[in-house]
Amino acid sequence: MSTPEPPAPPEPEPPPPPVAAGERIDDGKGRIFPCEGCGADLVFHIGQQRLKCPYCGFEKDLTLDEDRVIEEQDFQAMLEVIRQRRLEQRARQEKEPQQKDASDVPDAHEVRCSACGATVLFQGTLISSDCPYCGSPLQRDDIRDAEQVIPFDGVLPFLIDRSTAKTRLRDWIRSRWFAPNAFRKLQIEATFEGVYLPYWTYDSLTFTRYVGERGEHYYVTVGSGKNRRTERRTRWYPAHGAFQRFFDDVLVPASTDLRRDYLDHLEPWPLDKCLPFTQEALAGFYARAYNVELDQGFLRAKERIDAALQRDVRQRIGGDEQRVHSIQTQYDAVTFKLLLLPVWMLVYRFRAKPYQVLVNAGTGEVFGERPYSWIKIGLAIVAAAAAIAGIYFIARAAG
Repeated sequence: MSTPEPPAPPEPEPPPPPVAAGERIDDGKGRIFPCEGCGADLVFHIGQQRLKCPYCGFEKDLTLDEDRVIEEQDFQAMLEVIRQRRLEQRARQEKEPQQKDASDVPDAHEVRCSACGATVLFQGTLISSDCPYCGSPLQRDDIRDAEQVIPFDGVLPFLIDRSTAKTRLRDWIRSRWFAPNAFRKLQIEATFEGVYLPYWTYDSLTFTRYVGERGEHYYVTVGSGKNRRTERRTRWYPAHGAFQRFFDDVLVPASTDLRRDYLDHLEPWPLDKCLPFTQEALAGFYARAYNVELDQGFLRAKERIDAALQRDVRQRIGGDEQRVHSIQTQYDAVTFKLLLLPVWMLVYRFRAKPYQVLVNAGTGEVFGERPYSWIKIGLAIVAAAAAIAGIYFIARAAG
């Protein structure tokens, strides 16, 4: 009896077809941009504003649709779209509670690296990163394609490169007069990380009515002899009025990952240099999706608008002083955009304490945390007090 022959081993699976530039991988969970010269991953080159291969030097222009422009979006219409989608999602979840809704965006998401096969974890709102095993740029693409999430309208590409950011940081350190001398001589060796942060911009035509009082100063002489003196007094007159003002591109950070007051110090941004959103500009950089909702962002925008209108009202009332009794503002024609703006981020340590520095990668503006020398501050206070006292005694001696 002959022994049956063992079954033939299965034929190896054919290798996957090459991925075209910008093509999705893993069912839309990531994007790569392979070099057409050597197959390595292209990254965005800041100086040339193009995609460039770090290995063979191959360059490629960003793929931009000539017909596409950055357009303002209707605020109220988008809120209604979001409301309807949430109702539909809730209905699906009630009908099939065990089934995961396709529009959900999880807090943690895995993306396979096509270069080395490793699995990379995207956490929270991070949508662009590098493979920690081979360094290839990866992008999580489902975040902006998810059903409930508003897509990006534009991106401001990095205009300030890493070396320029380091120079700006060095100049910033040397200009901190109240910092310890050791800090001003510090040579920071830490590496800047490039990250795109999401921002809402809001436009609105406002109509404001106000009621208040205008105060005008006048002076009277009171007392006699040694008690004779001049006193300032104020006459108050009623004031009211109405005016229109259009607000354009009121910026609001759409992420809570960084302190809002830190980001405010990086303004203004060259928004006129924004491009219609393209994934290619993100290649090689980190990027974050928004976690401040559209309506929440507008509430923060109104805080900035209301502060500007308060200043307008006081200027219109005029006089030497103003009393503002009421301001009523109507917001019309509200539109918005969702942008990604570039920042260089750095965390350094001085005397075992961490400090964070941000650089506007569009203008080079620097803002960050720094140590203070309380000895220098104390000496400055003493010097200022001495100067004031000297002026007082000179003025008194002069009668």
